[in-house]
Amino acid sequence: MNTHAQIALRNARLVIFDCDGVLVDTERIGPEVVAAMATEAGWPLSPAEVRSRFLGRPESYLYEQIRSHATAPVGPEWLTEYRTRFRDAFAARPRTMPGVGELLDHLDARGLPYCVASSGSHERIAHSLSVTALQDRFAGRVYSADDVSLGKPAPDLFLHAARAMGYPPERCLVIEDSPAGVDAALAAAMRVIGYTGGPTEADALAHADLGVISSMTQLVAVSSHGLDAGNETP
Repeated sequence: MNTHAQIALRNARLVIFDCDGVLVDTERIGPEVVAAMATEAGWPLSPAEVRSRFLGRPESYLYEQIRSHATAPVGPEWLTEYRTRFRDAFAARPRTMPGVGELLDHLDARGLPYCVASSGSHERIAHSLSVTALQDRFAGRVYSADDVSLGKPAPDLFLHAARAMGYPPERCLVIEDSPAGVDAALAAAMRVIGYTGGPTEADALAHADLGVISSMTQLVAVSSHGLDAGNETP
């Protein structure tokens, strides 16, 4: 990250995390489940194709696309089944992204608030945070695509999270692993860092205005010189 990015980090007063692929390692599991279920419904997709089409998108978009392309009948029960299969698959191999605990400890020590704003449902986010022992760290600060009319790449979810937390968009820093999420943050007039600790390639996040990191420990190092809540109010 360059000097310009470090200045932007220093001005941040709220860190907004995406959940899947940023806090918890789900971006490999989710596409596997969707690919299997889409294929069962008559729309053959590989996990890589699922990532390309749906990464960062809300479940409502996923469901409508499956319903439109499937050759077998697809109703609301498809989404229920998807949530069940995903929950079971993730529970069998739960994992936080490397360095997340260290970063959260660092933000807590500096008094810098943070929250989650994810395209997942509240149920899915709660389960992911619970099985990875992160739920208490984000208690009362979880925002979902369920809360807004338009999910990512629209800015609505990030703007909703910022309002709820009491900070203006220009003082918010977003950490995202999907092109749709980066688009949403920029549309909300927020600064954004692309995260490639999961399967997302750096080129897909090249439009993140503060650059791309591959490890949360990189952000800890930069934030030691940049992020500081200080005594300033929003």
